[in-house]
Amino acid sequence: MMKIVIDNVGEYLKSHNIKPSYQRIRIFEYLINTTSHPTVDEIYKVLISEIPTLSKTTVYNTLNLFVENEIAKLLTIEENEARYDANTGIHGHFKCDGCGEVMDFDFDFTKLGVSELDGFQVKQQDVFFRGMCKSCSGKTKN
Repeated sequence: MMKIVIDNVGEYLKSHNIKPSYQRIRIFEYLINTTSHPTVDEIYKVLISEIPTLSKTTVYNTLNLFVENEIAKLLTIEENEARYDANTGIHGHFKCDGCGEVMDFDFDFTKLGVSELDGFQVKQQDVFFRGMCKSCSGKTKN
């Protein structure tokens, strides 16, 4: 997968009609610099030491603003777990049942041949796989 490179996050946010507050900039910087598809709690725990006034509500509202303005995706691989991804390009996700990591993988949606959708306006494409990653598959149980 390609790494997201943005020279000026503040200008990038402005270009997507988002006021670039310090908190929003730091949350987006964290999102583009991680491949872990973090949750609100994960982002909050990382940034709270740097931004003592940060609240989980602010992180949640900021991420929703990013999703609404299409600079981030909301991933709901499991019903009780919302994760976020700054890579808005078309790709799939794999969640390991062993370690819990969520990984990107390239996926060619054009090869699906879903003729049943001819004439439809598709706004979102998601492919999720779950199982065991290579690392966890190789571990033996005692």
